[in-house]
Amino acid sequence: MTVSLEQLRRCHVAVDLGAARTRVYVKGLGLVVDEPSVAAVNTRTGSLIAVGALAEQMTGRTPDYIRVARPVSGGTVVDIEMAQRMLRHLLGEKLRRQLRRKPWLRAAACTPHDSDPLAQRASVETLVGLGARRVELIDTLIAAAVGCGLPVEQPTATMIMVCGAATTQIAVLSLGSIVSAVRIPVGGDAIDHAVIQHLRQHHALMLPSQSVRPLQLALSGSGLTSRGPATTEIHGRDVATGLARSVRVETAAVRQAIHAPLTGVLDGLGKILRDCPPDLVADLVDCGIMMVGGSALLPGLDQMLRDATGMPVHIAERPDVCAVLGLGAMLDGRIEPMVLDPLAC
Repeated sequence: MTVSLEQLRRCHVAVDLGAARTRVYVKGLGLVVDEPSVAAVNTRTGSLIAVGALAEQMTGRTPDYIRVARPVSGGTVVDIEMAQRMLRHLLGEKLRRQLRRKPWLRAAACTPHDSDPLAQRASVETLVGLGARRVELIDTLIAAAVGCGLPVEQPTATMIMVCGAATTQIAVLSLGSIVSAVRIPVGGDAIDHAVIQHLRQHHALMLPSQSVRPLQLALSGSGLTSRGPATTEIHGRDVATGLARSVRVETAAVRQAIHAPLTGVLDGLGKILRDCPPDLVADLVDCGIMMVGGSALLPGLDQMLRDATGMPVHIAERPDVCAVLGLGAMLDGRIEPMVLDPLAC
């Protein structure tokens, strides 16, 4: 880990700023914020109109003077001021007043694997602007592994795959550290985009950018698995006329369209296994791959990984909140490190 467990136990609040959702864990209170990372701003006055779920509902439905902003992209804060304003409103006045009573407020935040110093600096400045006197950064892969109950501190190999909205991170962990890891710029958004492009090119149909995830709409039932329904009905707008139209789409064709962006994930998985020592790969045959993140719930994705690797694949019980729950477990002192005493000569 980049920071010690003792340093994390001194923190009062943990923040997971994701491209899709923002989650905040407060020591002693638990998970207090779990909202979309979206803010709506009035460009005429500069005032904040809505944040979270309400702002997400406004996407694609606003007049010209209202801008819907996403201050986080790929786990990196791209608009520090907007991220601070969004967090202030998500926390609420009562909780912010409670945190201000801390004379030396410490915060912990998740950062994507191998993030550059500029991205780390943006995360630190975002929380410092909210009153944090010190910010500890921890790798999302380690936080998610702790949150889903993997034996991170033990001398055995554990593989975790964090399926986010913008990126997919894969790592092999042992003795509390990352042995081999890779970050792939393919996530839930890329899969949704593949479905939208398929329907536009082959059916001249445009799906709404909001209201429901296009992927969930197109893959009702068993989704990516071959046991799913042969066809499904999709509602959208005709590209030529602009009128509302419904078409029946073959789910086999949609599955084929989805497999195209997922090949990058399979390539990254193969690279991780090639870079790992043979002893750790032997451990992975038994424990397999643990999937976390919102996109881990994609129907049939776990079976596709089983077929490609031959290893068991598991989905965490609460895959979307594993990272922030892992940080919370470290803050509460529920994680005990394995102590290695030096041998006497």
